[in-house]
Amino acid sequence: MTSVYNHWLVGLSVVVAMLVSYTALRLAARVAASEGRGARIWLAIGSVAMGIGIWSMHFIGMLAFSLPIPLAYDVSTTLLSLAVAIGTSGFALAITSGQRLTMLRLGCSAVAMGAGIASMHYMGMAAIEVVPAIAYRPWLVALSVVIAVTASFVALWLFFRLREGNSPYQWLARISAAVVMGLAISGMHYTGMAASRFSLGSICRGGVTLQSGWLAVTIGVFALGLLVVTLVTAIYDAHLQTRTRIQSLRLEQANAELQHQATHDALTGLPNRTLFLDRLGREIAHAERDGHTFAVMVVDLDRFKVINDTLGHGPGDRLLVEIARRLSLAIRAVDTVARIGGDEFLLLVTDIREPADAAVIAAKVVEEIDRSVSIDAMEVHTSASVGISVYPADGTDSDSLVAHADEAMYFAKQSGRNGFQFFSADMSVFSRARLDLERDLRRALALKQFEVHYQPKIDIVSGRMNSVEALLRWRHPTRGLVSPNEFIPLAEESGLMFAIGEWVLREACHQARRWQQSGLPFLRIAVNISPIQFLQPKFLDIVRAALAEHDVDPHYLEIELTETTVMDHAESSIQILEELSRMGVLVSIDDFGTGYSSMSYLRRFPVDKLKIDRSFIHDLTPNSDAASIVKAIISLAHSLRLKVVAEGVETAEQLQQLRELGCDQFQGFYRSSAVLPDEIEKLAQPDIEADERTYIETHSKLAVFRRR
Repeated sequence: MTSVYNHWLVGLSVVVAMLVSYTALRLAARVAASEGRGARIWLAIGSVAMGIGIWSMHFIGMLAFSLPIPLAYDVSTTLLSLAVAIGTSGFALAITSGQRLTMLRLGCSAVAMGAGIASMHYMGMAAIEVVPAIAYRPWLVALSVVIAVTASFVALWLFFRLREGNSPYQWLARISAAVVMGLAISGMHYTGMAASRFSLGSICRGGVTLQSGWLAVTIGVFALGLLVVTLVTAIYDAHLQTRTRIQSLRLEQANAELQHQATHDALTGLPNRTLFLDRLGREIAHAERDGHTFAVMVVDLDRFKVINDTLGHGPGDRLLVEIARRLSLAIRAVDTVARIGGDEFLLLVTDIREPADAAVIAAKVVEEIDRSVSIDAMEVHTSASVGISVYPADGTDSDSLVAHADEAMYFAKQSGRNGFQFFSADMSVFSRARLDLERDLRRALALKQFEVHYQPKIDIVSGRMNSVEALLRWRHPTRGLVSPNEFIPLAEESGLMFAIGEWVLREACHQARRWQQSGLPFLRIAVNISPIQFLQPKFLDIVRAALAEHDVDPHYLEIELTETTVMDHAESSIQILEELSRMGVLVSIDDFGTGYSSMSYLRRFPVDKLKIDRSFIHDLTPNSDAASIVKAIISLAHSLRLKVVAEGVETAEQLQQLRELGCDQFQGFYRSSAVLPDEIEKLAQPDIEADERTYIETHSKLAVFRRR
């Protein structure tokens, strides 16, 4: 019996097949992206929509087929074919929603799905109530099954591979895949239809006779509508889920950033104290279990406050970042370096065999930090004092280990800085005493416990006292006179030196004015200026204010600076010294010979005196190396038209040799220790008539800066 196809309905079936394929791709993505109850709901919706779509394509294709006789369909068998289509669709979506799809699983699933689609098709054909029954060409039936299995294999693979991503490439790939899959599904259907043979004289009996044209259009519109609604719903749900995922991701990122900020230093990016103590606690628990040893180190930069106050906070921050980088490189990957504020760092050195291993790392840290740092075209030098505590010898809890490492670090500073020190039990006494001393020092200025004593400087040739050095003393109510070696470094580290140094400068000017008013012969007062005081931006203003407050001529004031202070920041020091020279204030280089002076800079410095360090005077004998050094310093100074002062002179022999070497002035216990102002007045003989001009004029090459 000759069959005829309605090409419009055939085209409609192919369109439905393609839309079914594209919808299936999107539904596979929704099922895979959903979890729990949401995944089950989308699997159910997808199975129904996809099953109805496949069945509709099949049924429209059958309606497009017509014979010279009207065709009747068994409703129950037709509905059963719809159920098979829905079940097969659910199987396909379930298979492709998993995390993995192996080739074996893909092949078995393709066979099962192809068999389901073939079963749906031939079950739908079986719903036609025709006598005699439909005959089939076996080879075409086999071909249709092969097409169904192959199409299922490709469909499942594409469902799995194309379910994620929203790039233009992904959209184009899905559309192309839907076209190919739609043609494959249609090819399977029409191959199966071609396999059927209707005998001449066949008749339909029973069943329901349908008007193929309108019914096909109705089913097509319904199927298309259902698929479009499902597709739009899936896309909108995906959009909502994407937005939810984005918001969730942003929230996670914000929480991660907050967590990072809470546990890391904002400037250097290193762990902060909170994270360090957490890791230290874990390391202690680990060490308690397996009995291993580890070390905690406190690293504090020497003179960082001076650098920060001199260069500003910006360069100071860049220095800290560079130090953090060097510390990170100096330790192993399993160790931890943290910044706990200011210029202080903590190191956790895990799993060491013996304390010597920690010493190796500490030495490397000291060496790394000691190297100069280039900041804004300037070479900046700093160093580190490192304190070390070892578990379990120095403590078995976080607080003890950190506190003991901190005590060892302060002991390292007290011992000369730029080194490391292991904790020992006697350091605890030192640490507590230091805290008590710092507490009292903070109140000493307000309680007027400071005194200024004066040590005479004697002209070697004439024996006259023409200047004195102002020396700070702290008269503690219970400790008595505290040695400057004890409280001066503490004042510098704690930031108290600014206020104390300014007070000493003002007190010296006040005393110079009192001596002048009392009729004492000309007596210049030399004031030691600490590095942090000299390099602070307002230093020159403080000097001017002190002189103006007490109406003292600048020639009565002499500023003493250590060799290290001026050489570490040579260029900026020259500017400050030139301004002091313009004001009429004299400048001395103290402790000369203990540092590393550059002769070119020394020639440029507008200074008036060099003070030879007491270590050379102590070892001074006629044939000693110290005598050669002193002779060289005196010769150098006189060639630069500078006066030379020897400090620490204690014997007549030392004074005689200095006289023979041509030294200009001396000070020391041989003549007088530092005494109160009243004693200085007694030492000043009434008949001293010094030529004031001799002591006012500068001996440096930059005399042009001085007022005449």
